Amino acid sequence: MPEAVSFKQRLKQRSAILVPGAANALSARIIADLGFEAIYITGAGVTNMSLGMPDLSFVDLSQIVEHTMAIRNVTDLPLIVDADTGFGNAVNVAHAIRTLERAGANAVQIEDQVMPKRCGHFSGKELVSPQEMAAKVRAAVDARRSDDLLVIARTDAIAVEGYQSALDRAALFVESGADLTFIEAPETEQQIRSIPGALSVPQMVNMVVGGRTPIFDQADLAKMGFGMVLYANVALQGAILGMQKALGALSRDGRMDEDGSMVASFAERQRLVQKSAYDQLERRYAVT
Repeated sequence: MPEAVSFKQRLKQRSAILVPGAANALSARIIADLGFEAIYITGAGVTNMSLGMPDLSFVDLSQIVEHTMAIRNVTDLPLIVDADTGFGNAVNVAHAIRTLERAGANAVQIEDQVMPKRCGHFSGKELVSPQEMAAKVRAAVDARRSDDLLVIARTDAIAVEGYQSALDRAALFVESGADLTFIEAPETEQQIRSIPGALSVPQMVNMVVGGRTPIFDQADLAKMGFGMVLYANVALQGAILGMQKALGALSRDGRMDEDGSMVASFAERQRLVQKSAYDQLERRYAVT
């Protein structure tokens, strides 16, 4: 995984790599087309987009694997995969890590919520014990075939047990072998600023549009020392608004032309899915 090695070194620079989330292969193509360095496969986005349901543990490992494989098929960018709680206990985590690594993941994120988990910016979250999560982290590290696969340990403790507990849990997960830690849903500027210096591995911060965490510029987060800045569902939220506007106009006007104000052009859609490459393949293998 040469791209993963490079990504691993980039994260160590703590330069706040900006990583958007993809809910499907088309959104991954758009992320790559716009020049981003990596892609986050978002469990919330897959659930919302594929099932039309909230982020409350309705997707399973097989669905996340299917999306990972589809996205790996269209991009060589590093893929960070949201594996929720690991879909069970430490043994299940080991299976999830092996399966996702084979599917093309470069990093896998697991978290310390009780199943069924909730979105990190929802109320009502519950946590497993720090020791149980630490065992999951050790299982993930032991299960990976290559040290280039990054294990990201997330804690949702701020909302349940407070900020200091979140730091303590993250430190334990680092001791257990996590390559990065992710303290979800900090609620104040002071909390955000203090996270990167409190832990020995690079940190991931989640900028949720409309969520609990104050939004900071990438440059500010780089100065703080974060390794990765996640915008897990900004593409999905943008797509929702775009669909609402386009379909609302269609409903109102009874027609839709290709004037560039509401929808991408037919040609742009074919460019993004690389239709011309398949045309070339058809010509190459045509039977005469």
